[in-house]
Amino acid sequence: MPAEATLDAPRPPAAADRVFRALGDPTRRAMLERLSEGPAAAKQLQELLGITLTAVIQHVGILEDSGLVHSEKVGRTRTCSLRSEGLAVAADWIAQRRALWERRLDRLGEVLDEDDASP
Repeated sequence: MPAEATLDAPRPPAAADRVFRALGDPTRRAMLERLSEGPAAAKQLQELLGITLTAVIQHVGILEDSGLVHSEKVGRTRTCSLRSEGLAVAADWIAQRRALWERRLDRLGEVLDEDDASP
């Protein structure tokens, strides 16, 4: 069993693993912030972030593998755009965890209410 997995928390599916790994890097999050405004050329991302074009392409590759970004090359220009499906994977995983904890907290509230009602 991997060190980060516990018996209490099931491991996320592989798609969620890829999304969260991609989101774990501040440069990739900055790229996503920019792409949330609309498509951008890799050169624009390079200028915005102040990194090499090679680094941009590597980050874009990771974002594509995670399903967060789509890119296409026309001539010498690679244009990147945000894919909402990738964000949905993360949102779904978070929503499932939130629902689990809300149920647990609701149950805790019920138990505490029962204790308050006891003489």
